[in-house]
Amino acid sequence: MEVNVPYSDDSLFRRIRKLTGKAIGDFNLIEEGDRIAVGVSGGKDSYTLLHVLESLRRKAPIRYELVAVNIDAGYPGYRKEVVAEHLRAHGFAHRMESTNSYQVIEEKRRPGSSYCSFCARLRRGVLYSLADELGCNKIALGHHLDDFIETLLLNQFYVGTLAAMSPKLAADNGRHTVIRPLVYVEEQDIINFARAQALPVICCACPVCGVVDQKRKRMKRLVRELAAEIPHIRRSMIGALGNVHAGHLLDKALQEF
Repeated sequence: MEVNVPYSDDSLFRRIRKLTGKAIGDFNLIEEGDRIAVGVSGGKDSYTLLHVLESLRRKAPIRYELVAVNIDAGYPGYRKEVVAEHLRAHGFAHRMESTNSYQVIEEKRRPGSSYCSFCARLRRGVLYSLADELGCNKIALGHHLDDFIETLLLNQFYVGTLAAMSPKLAADNGRHTVIRPLVYVEEQDIINFARAQALPVICCACPVCGVVDQKRKRMKRLVRELAAEIPHIRRSMIGALGNVHAGHLLDKALQEF
């Protein structure tokens, strides 16, 4: 079935596609013969990523394949049929996987521990297994520019490390490569695109859905407040992650003092 790309003439979509293409080139995210499992949760980021990668694939000088992968954690009320219908309607090769993660979390999670972290670990394990089963050597996730800089600030303020995310890294199992092609795309562009195109965004339906991590929420607010004075702050911060001057840091592992 031919994949339908309905947004190719949209100016915002072209902007997102251009930035994604730049990230792919800058970090060598996609190579000849790749078969990529694209995590599609039903959120704005993953829908956008899937459509952009398909649009780029059609004109790419190399050959690669995409398989959309949706993982149902078993939360009551999760509307996976909405995701499945969108993927079918647009002709994407896809896999819908149901799990008992909700039951496992309820039984095994330690009191006071992070619900989201536990869920993410379980999803990651399922995603790696599916990538093996589907013959995929890479896994694409929908983290965007704001995710990168918020993680940088969270680590600085609360952990005491200079670290964010990587656009490309070896997966924990050593068999796959995780890529984040939306690293240069700001969240607001994705929000505007998803709204304009009425993408069928759904909630994950977990018990803490809609409860934003307060620390991350504070970082979002901080960046938004600073952006009122420094309009280009997001671009400056993402640029700083690729412009590290090790000689001006305090890490003794990086230089002799």
